[in-house]
Amino acid sequence: MSRTAYLLLLAVFLAPAVIIYSTFSIYPLLATIFNSFYDRQDDGTSLFVGLSNFTTLLSDPTWSAPFWNAFRNNCLFFLIHMCVQNPIGLVLAALLSLPRLNLRATYRTLIFMPTMLSVVVIGFSWQLILSPLWGVAKMFLSFFGLGFLFGPWLGEESTALLTISLISVWQFVGIPMILIYTALLAIPDELIDAATVDGLNQFQAFIWVKLPLILPTLGLVSVLTFVNNFNAFDLIYAMKGALAGPNFSADIMGTLFYRVFFGNQLQLGDTSMGSAIATMMFLIILTGVMIYLFVIQRRMHRYSF
Repeated sequence: MSRTAYLLLLAVFLAPAVIIYSTFSIYPLLATIFNSFYDRQDDGTSLFVGLSNFTTLLSDPTWSAPFWNAFRNNCLFFLIHMCVQNPIGLVLAALLSLPRLNLRATYRTLIFMPTMLSVVVIGFSWQLILSPLWGVAKMFLSFFGLGFLFGPWLGEESTALLTISLISVWQFVGIPMILIYTALLAIPDELIDAATVDGLNQFQAFIWVKLPLILPTLGLVSVLTFVNNFNAFDLIYAMKGALAGPNFSADIMGTLFYRVFFGNQLQLGDTSMGSAIATMMFLIILTGVMIYLFVIQRRMHRYSF
């Protein structure tokens, strides 16, 4: 096959994916960034204002207060997933990889099942469970003599975001579990057998042999958690609406963007400021991914089996 024919064949096979990806990912991203440098006028025209929208977003009290509140909440939302979801996923993957564990396929399916459910179903179901009026959570705690611990967790500013974060952890813990479990299965049995011969038990073999070998997977899980959490929107919207109450205590950048761009209740939509918020979200995610790629990943040792 000639070089021209090969390139033509390559273009034919790549064209559908390139067209779809460019139409639904690249173009909206570039259009959003482009729109963030303009201000929509009352007559429908757009005026180029440069970085004025970003200056307003970061410094004007009307815009900066909700933006920094959403950013702080987003950071807390991410840290809860990093410090709760990923360690639990690691422990579950380690338990599932035990050679003598029975019914591991059943456990794996049951743990991963919430991930496949609709976020709307998850949000509505947990609202019913945690409702102070008809929820079963108070009854369940009272059965064990812990009824005094129950409270309107979704209705208090101090606990709303934490409660939603833990619900999100429950739903998506199957993703890091499966990724880490797959990495553990790829470790040759000969290495574990050699560690056992050297006198290590199962726990010591995991800490000193398996864990260093799956560090690249743990890094990948961490960066995926970062990207997904700073893109989060659906669960908080399903449970608390666009206002992410009470008093914006569960507001993150995704819900802030939705309110600003599309408008909500008495708030009119502002496509220019909404685009600025979306661009800031993109820059935050891009910065985090670049730190991982150029600072952390380069220092990791990868092993071939």
